[in-house]
Amino acid sequence: MKRIIQVAAVVGALTMTLAACGTAPATTSTTTGTTAAATTAAAIDFKACIVSDAGGFDDKSFNQLSFAGVQQATKDLGAQFKSAQSSGATDYAPNLQAMASENCNLIFSVGFNLSADTVTAALANPTIDYALIDDAADNNFDGKTDAPNIKPILYDTAQAAFLAGYLAAGYSKVGKVGTFGGQPYPTVTIFMDGFLQGVNYYNQQKGKSVQVVGWDGNDKNGLFTGGFDANDKAKGVAQQVIDQGVDVLLPVGGPIYQSAIAAVKDSGKDIALIGVDADQFNTDTNIQPYILTSIEKKMDISAADATKAAATGAFDPTAYVGTLANGGVDIAPYHNFESKVDPALTAEVKQLKQDIIDGKVTVKSYLAK
Repeated sequence: MKRIIQVAAVVGALTMTLAACGTAPATTSTTTGTTAAATTAAAIDFKACIVSDAGGFDDKSFNQLSFAGVQQATKDLGAQFKSAQSSGATDYAPNLQAMASENCNLIFSVGFNLSADTVTAALANPTIDYALIDDAADNNFDGKTDAPNIKPILYDTAQAAFLAGYLAAGYSKVGKVGTFGGQPYPTVTIFMDGFLQGVNYYNQQKGKSVQVVGWDGNDKNGLFTGGFDANDKAKGVAQQVIDQGVDVLLPVGGPIYQSAIAAVKDSGKDIALIGVDADQFNTDTNIQPYILTSIEKKMDISAADATKAAATGAFDPTAYVGTLANGGVDIAPYHNFESKVDPALTAEVKQLKQDIIDGKVTVKSYLAK
């Protein structure tokens, strides 16, 4: 609950604008451009760096997306790029220090778990710009970012999850859909909240009674795996939801979707999966037959934009909040499920997106104005 208050306070106070290393972190470094010749001709004196959460840069989720965005931006700029992957919480501080020692001009921290260490690093290195993805960097809970050189990059994913919830309710043949998360952090439950609101809105509009298993808006009643690893516990929680008869499933928490897929396969049931963060149809081709859609955070785009701004001297520490209106969040195409979704439902979801943008439909979240 403190984290919810913390992020909401920071966002309200700001005007919105636009994971294996130890004490000797393993890092990668490149100077990139479209071609070698172009790199030499257009190279600029700028280095962008990034530190992952424990999921690592191949998590097919938020770490991977953020990495791709910063890397692509440095290619476009002819700038230098360096990364440090974390395998656990004890790696965060040394990885951040390693990046500062590499004379990075801009350092990205991926995930709320890095918040406290990022604040410490930013205060110790006031001439370096920092960008913290998925957290407001307000560990003092006073409504302000704790270091003036940190830019919080946040995403109101409740808006996109609302669309996914409406879609899931309309797609479900049994009138029952489910969700579960890694841990009850705001960046997890914001997906579940939006999903629940979308299902409820569908019921209201259609006079239906589609049920949501695994989340009723209360942390104490929600289903969580206790972490963000794809393991037997995550599979067991997924199975618990599946056993209640759902035919659409939303796992929220990076790699835990892999455990959900395993549980779906074991069940032998026809269950569609909704991905999170990235379009998981593209990031994990092995699960394409199961992906109805994904709730996207456009982390690659926002990370690239922040990199290019900093490289041109336009770094702005004002918090960025991705919404449907500014393209920071969205739902992915239906891909293999395109022909399985009623065209009328597709049209309704499209109109619903515009209604949310226009303010005709309100989606509640701790990031909403």
